[in-house]
Amino acid sequence: MKLIDLPYSSRRLPAIARRSMVATSQPQAVLAGLSMLERGGNAVDAAIAAAAMLTVVEPTSNGIGSDAFALVWDGRSLHGLNGSGRAPQAISLETMLQAGYETMPAYGWPSVTVPGAPRAWRDLHQRFGRLDFEEVLMPAISAAEDGFAVTPIVAHYWNLALRRYEAMTDPATSAWLNTFSYRGRAPSTGDMWRSRRQARTLRRIAQTGADDFYQGELATQIVEWAQKTGGFISAADLAHHTSTWVEPISTSYRGYQVWEIPPNGQGLAALMALNILEGFDLSHNARDTIQSYHLQIEAMKLAFADAHRYIADPEHVEVPTKALLSKRYAASRRSLIGDYAIEPQHGELPKGGTVYLCAVDGDGMMVSFIQSNYMGFGSGVVVPETGIALQNRGANFSLDPQHPNVLAPNKRPFHTIIPSFLTRDGEAVGPFGVMGGAMQPQGHAQMILNRVDWQLNPQASLDAPRWQVGAGRKVFLEYGVPQFIAEGLRALGHEVEIHAEGGMFGRGQIIWRLPNGSLMGGSDMRADGCALGF
Repeated sequence: MKLIDLPYSSRRLPAIARRSMVATSQPQAVLAGLSMLERGGNAVDAAIAAAAMLTVVEPTSNGIGSDAFALVWDGRSLHGLNGSGRAPQAISLETMLQAGYETMPAYGWPSVTVPGAPRAWRDLHQRFGRLDFEEVLMPAISAAEDGFAVTPIVAHYWNLALRRYEAMTDPATSAWLNTFSYRGRAPSTGDMWRSRRQARTLRRIAQTGADDFYQGELATQIVEWAQKTGGFISAADLAHHTSTWVEPISTSYRGYQVWEIPPNGQGLAALMALNILEGFDLSHNARDTIQSYHLQIEAMKLAFADAHRYIADPEHVEVPTKALLSKRYAASRRSLIGDYAIEPQHGELPKGGTVYLCAVDGDGMMVSFIQSNYMGFGSGVVVPETGIALQNRGANFSLDPQHPNVLAPNKRPFHTIIPSFLTRDGEAVGPFGVMGGAMQPQGHAQMILNRVDWQLNPQASLDAPRWQVGAGRKVFLEYGVPQFIAEGLRALGHEVEIHAEGGMFGRGQIIWRLPNGSLMGGSDMRADGCALGF
């Protein structure tokens, strides 16, 4: 059977619930989150349970060695958690240049920063959780021990990943095949997959509040593997890791407030694009017009040019977030948009593999949460006998000594994963997000335009075909964008490519509260998941 080929258009309506809802890219993760709510837990308990479950049932996109970010609406205000890790003390610009690198490698130990997800789970739970931490992680532990049936899209990406990682010869990646394959074969759709190693690791994290990962037996196993295979991470790097509670950043857009995590994440790019687009009357045109696509693409290109120039770890450099978000600066960037595709450059400022999920509970708490290994299973470095695949977020560092995002010890890299949130008049509308590397701020902007300018419901917003900007004038259009738009964009100078592979356009989840108090949710058709509530 062709399980991921859908020859006929299907109709997926938004989920509706009165009090609580969870939306993720895997049904078992949704059920894990809902089970916490049914036991008297809150949205944070549900989000953590779902996140832990996703490390088990969707290892193609995230794992225990991931980083994570979260936005939490506590019923009155929004809180941000940066759970990304920092570069080891033993790695530096000089280290990489002396080794002959001109850019950061995508795989192997140089790409690994300290994993932040386990500590982020603990910190979120410690501040907001209601149930016992071990109880919250129990559904994921049980799934890893007892096994689960692999879903179609996960099986597809698992098979693609196998081809990539089995070809690696770095000793640091030698444990990947033994951990994530059946004697060299990726699981197929419906195959039962279990990982008792991962279950043991999750149980130790659950019983110690994640301390074992950073200072206990798990930490020792990570460090010993690094020492044996040429890695950089030390016991001190793990022991000194902390999450950071941050003040979310936002911009206004046609009466709404759109919220993101501040740098080192790229959420700033979504807000800058919306600031530019606010000056155009998009609702005057239908969504699927050449002009609408052209304006969105040009605004996003300008926002990315600034994001890639200025975003870095604010603990190491000053990021001009306020200046980049000013409406005056947006107007100056908007003036560069004309009737023809441009080659964007950053502006001069005035002197002075990811999973996304969301959860809402009956008391008004809402969580927007994202975690990722990056590039599928991440760096390829897997710690033997633990089920821990380490992320490769260090690949995003620059080796240009003049760039603010230059590699340095104990520094966080430019980060792609970003949760988002929408409010209006000081009241929560709800969490949303779209995963997928550089697609994420582009997806966020498109979801806001779909919601605010064209009044689409959450499911329709996610189902609508997407665009993604590339380098220079290159634009990728998802299969389903009308042909006349592709041809019209080419006439305006855009270098258009049409792709049928939905994965490159991200996968998202949305939960929004309706004026009558009920919840309406959507789950991306490009993934195996769903939105459910009660």
